[in-house]
Amino acid sequence: MVRTYQRKTSRGTTAPDVIEKAVKEAVTSGRSVRAVAEQYNMCHVTLSRYIKKSQNLPAPASEQASPPPTDSNLHYGYVSRKIFDEQQEAELENYIKQAADIYFGLSPRDIRQLAYQCAATYGINIPDSWNQNKLAGKDWFLSFLKRHPRLAIRKPEATSLSRAAAFNRENVAMFYEKLASVMDRHRFSPSDIWNVDETGVTTVQKPTKIVASRGVKQTGAITSAERGQLVTMCAAVSAAGNSVPPCIIFPRKNFKEHFIRDGPPGSIGAAHPSGWMTVENFPLFMEHFIRHVRPSKEKPVLLLLDNHDSHLGIDTIDLAKENGVVLLSFPPHCSHKLQPLDRSVFSPFRTHLSNIQQSWMRNNPGKTMTIHDIPAQIRDVWPRAAVPTNIINGFKASGICPFDQDVFTDVPTSYGNI
Repeated sequence: MVRTYQRKTSRGTTAPDVIEKAVKEAVTSGRSVRAVAEQYNMCHVTLSRYIKKSQNLPAPASEQASPPPTDSNLHYGYVSRKIFDEQQEAELENYIKQAADIYFGLSPRDIRQLAYQCAATYGINIPDSWNQNKLAGKDWFLSFLKRHPRLAIRKPEATSLSRAAAFNRENVAMFYEKLASVMDRHRFSPSDIWNVDETGVTTVQKPTKIVASRGVKQTGAITSAERGQLVTMCAAVSAAGNSVPPCIIFPRKNFKEHFIRDGPPGSIGAAHPSGWMTVENFPLFMEHFIRHVRPSKEKPVLLLLDNHDSHLGIDTIDLAKENGVVLLSFPPHCSHKLQPLDRSVFSPFRTHLSNIQQSWMRNNPGKTMTIHDIPAQIRDVWPRAAVPTNIINGFKASGICPFDQDVFTDVPTSYGNI
């Protein structure tokens, strides 16, 4: 195809500025065309053709005001076949990036339609295939991406309307104002700033990518079951890169100690029929957190958490007050941007977990994964994901530690701007 064509020879590769210099010298020096062409390492026929072009330029109206015939009014080299000029492509690039920033990113087909509409609006001469399909060609689109390396085809993360609307400049500024006030009042060090959150683990693994025969439309992978059971893991990490052994919530009415026998060292467990963290179980994790971190009223710690109902029970608030734990919640539906665990820890955790569960299926053919296999998998995966580098990068990316209230420079003022 055109976009993958590679030149077979080096003919026609003389730079335009070299051709221009050769033409000027051949016209003014009186030397032969062959001698000048040999000096500039170019074909004498090419040089002769450009000399004739320069001599055939229209005569100037005024001798003094006109430029020499070999000046910029003669084009040297191949004429560019680009549809849009540099400024038009820059405007198109900015429009694509702004659309992605406000959660309305354009697909490759959308961009091709937009390019056709822009060309029609600007009155640009375009190929017949564009007019027939009302669409720019695939070759143009791939060449456009090569010319603009800051653009890339990405798979977007599903973002609900409530999250898109809530993550605005007012909510973000209010959170950082509260965070700055708390930091100024207590002077927390990185080891005193903590974040707690939950993530779900199911007994049905997500299949990883495999290599299969080309041309096969669909390739299957064995999973443990059609529908799995949910187990919730609650974790806490600090801005210094430390972590607390996790708490595992099982989808059972009553908790038994043997549930976490193979879990991470020091971890605890709880039970609820849904497998979710609840307002009754979160105080258990708070007690677990206090035992490991050992805060006090004389040396308090900051605990950042989302404003889920399970985190805001009276028992939890009383425990925090009595033990020197300062609670600060993120704005609603903003944890995907502001929460360190979501930014840099839970994603590698899920990736490693998928690989571990895939290995479990290979090592246990014919068996069904149960909730009692999950603690051992978390024991293997959590130390790989909760490494200090990942944790520290999460606090940095969210602007919490080191404190940076301007870390998000492209936050919309409100959803109305979207």
